Order: sequence, then structure tokens, then C-alpha cells
Amino acid sequence: MRRRIQSRLLRTWRDLRYSSGLPPRQDRATARRASAALPASAARNVHLLIAAPGRGNIGDQALFEAFLENAPGPIIAIVRETDDFVVPDAVSSKVEVFPLPSLVYGEGPAHEQAIRTFVELLRRARSLSIIGADIMDGRYSLRGSVRRAMLAEIGAIEGVPTRIVGFSWNGSPSFGARRALVRASRAGVVPLLRDPRSAERAIEHGISSVELVADIVFAATTTDASVATPAVPFAIVNVSGLIARTTDQTAQYRRIIDHLRSAGLHVVILPHVIKDLSDDLVACRAVAEVVAGPDVTFVEELLPPAQIRALAAQATVTVTGRMHLSIMSLMGGTPAVTMATQGKVEGLMELIGAPELCVSPAGDFAGPVIASLAHVMPPSSATRAAITAGLPRVIELARANTAGLDEPVLSAAGTSS
Repeated sequence: MRRRIQSRLLRTWRDLRYSSGLPPRQDRATARRASAALPASAARNVHLLIAAPGRGNIGDQALFEAFLENAPGPIIAIVRETDDFVVPDAVSSKVEVFPLPSLVYGEGPAHEQAIRTFVELLRRARSLSIIGADIMDGRYSLRGSVRRAMLAEIGAIEGVPTRIVGFSWNGSPSFGARRALVRASRAGVVPLLRDPRSAERAIEHGISSVELVADIVFAATTTDASVATPAVPFAIVNVSGLIARTTDQTAQYRRIIDHLRSAGLHVVILPHVIKDLSDDLVACRAVAEVVAGPDVTFVEELLPPAQIRALAAQATVTVTGRMHLSIMSLMGGTPAVTMATQGKVEGLMELIGAPELCVSPAGDFAGPVIASLAHVMPPSSATRAAITAGLPRVIELARANTAGLDEPVLSAAGTSS
């Protein structure tokens, strides 16, 4: 109990510091000194990527892979640790993984050194891309959000074309995150918002140069059919460990799975995130234990994104608390009834043209999920038709995340490279 209280107090103090604007001010000063000490770059020949946190999160892995697949090389991917992500063989020749553990989440001298190293990398950069996803508005980690916006600002100040790749924006962002992103956008950073609602909110909050895209995972094309697939019609069910932190979902999912079984579907229970504090494996296991039977398969490991896309494309329907499992289902034309949290799922479904796929995971949510399933599951449902009709535009918007990265830029010496 004491450790938990201390952790909360530390986070509260840290959030107050990042709301004050002092840490990013110190980082900008460190970057200016580092930049002044460096010679002009002779050539800008690499694309920089600051990845999402990764490690145990298949959504982050899918974002990483989609960027590597669609962006030109060579790419330097800045990560916390080398094993946070798996680089697929198909793109490994154009990617260098560069661990900078203290850049986004560090403090003190280690973080200052990471800023200096980052500025050195910027001197070689043709572009800087930062994965935004759901980590820009301060709702999960204020420090992470402020730092990412600040790093984008430094990139723009250094003359590097900088973008924040496909992200959501909450209707009530943290003050510090909002201020940092407004400042970055005014410095020349291009914010790429991944749904219409997020784009509207960002504009209302004073963020400049907003462009509408779709989540970059929609631009991924790889699938891996080696994944084991039931020989009978099946549904995919995911139980979010993040939602499980505040809501016991077991009874609700038991009702949902009973309904799917009664419709003649085998059920594949699939975790999407396995990490501390938001562990789907624990939440999925709790449900699997109460619905165990020959018509239920419980997957106890994280599948790679390409295998998930192959599996989801064969499913009749998906029920999930994770947005990127929803996206990878929609990519294959499979309706995904999705628990809506933080406002991001509503925007996604509006973009695809199927708002009926959103369900709030509050109270007795099994009823609305079952009602939605009854609407979307028939092969001739209007929802399936809407997904089929909307997907080509969404894929085109997803590809806009990397549009223009191969255009020449001016080097620090003022010559085209």
C-alpha cells in the first residue's frame, strides 16, 4: 500500500512539473547548445522514426511495421530498447534500430545526453516522424505526450521536415500536452490526425496545420497465413486488460460468448497486449476459465500483426477492447464490435462509416454488444457493405502518413540532398 501511494505521489509531482512547461524549456535549451556545437551537415540521408513504447503491445508493433513498410529507407528507428520491437525480414535491410532509453521517458543527465544524441541524429535526417497513436493528449502519460511534442518541435527548429504520425486527440486533453502540441505545430510540425473527430478537436484547441489521415496500420499489406485457424466459422474475442483495471468484465463477456456459441460460432479468445498494468492475458484468462469448452480456443501468446490480419480476415466477427485489433479486423472486411474509450474508437468508426460498431464498456454492456452483433453478423448486413465501401478511402488516407518523405530537403549547409 505504501509503495502504491508513493508511486501516485511521484506521478502527481511529475505531472505538475510537465504541466508547468519547465522540463521542455530545459530540453530546448539543451538542444540549442548541442546544435550550436555541431558542424553543418554535408548530407541529410536518413529518415528518423521515434517509435511508440512497444514491448508487449501488438498495436505498437503493428504501427512500427506499417511505417517501415510504407516509408522509404534508410530509416533509423529510435526505441527505448532493442528488443521492444521485431523488425520483419522484408524491411530489415533499410532499418537501423537505435536505442535511446532516456529520450522520451528518462530524467537527469541520461536524458540530457539523449537530447544531445538526438540533435546529432537530426543533422543527418531528411525527415522526422513520431508515432502519435493515442499517446499525444496526455491521457495515459503526460510526460510521454509533452516529450514527443517537444522532440517534434526541436526537429522542426533544426530544419527537418517533421510530422506526428496518425494520432487521436481527446476532447479534454491535459493542459501541458495541449500547450506542447500547439507550440510544436506553430514551429512547423505537421500533426496528422487519424479521424475526423480528432481533427476537429485539435483545430478547436488551437493546433495548426492539422491534416486528416487514417491510422497507418490500415496501410499495412502483409499477412501470414501460417497462423492456426479453426476449421469452422469462428469469432475473435479480446478482453482488454486496460478496461479490466476499473471494470470486472467477466460476467459480461460470458454472456457475449454464450451468444456467439448459440449462433454456431467457435470462439477464439485473443490477447492483444501483455504487459504490466494493462495485461490482456490476465483478463482473457479470467473469461476463458468460465467459458471453457471444445468450442473455445484460448490463445495464450501475442500473435504478430501479419498473423492477426490473416486470422481476422477469416473470422465472422470480432469483439474487442483494443482498437488495433479492431483495425486489423476491419482491414479484412470483418466487423469489429469495439469497446469505446477515450473518444478514439468513435472517430475510427465514423471514418469507416460504421458507428454502430462502438459500444461503451460501462455497466451492463453485454446487451448492447449482443444487439450490435445481431445487426452486423449477417453476410448481407449494411455494416459489412459500409466497411467494404469505406475501406479504399481509409487505406488511401493511411498512406498519407508517409506521403512526401522521399522529397528532397535542404541540408544545414543550404544545399539540396
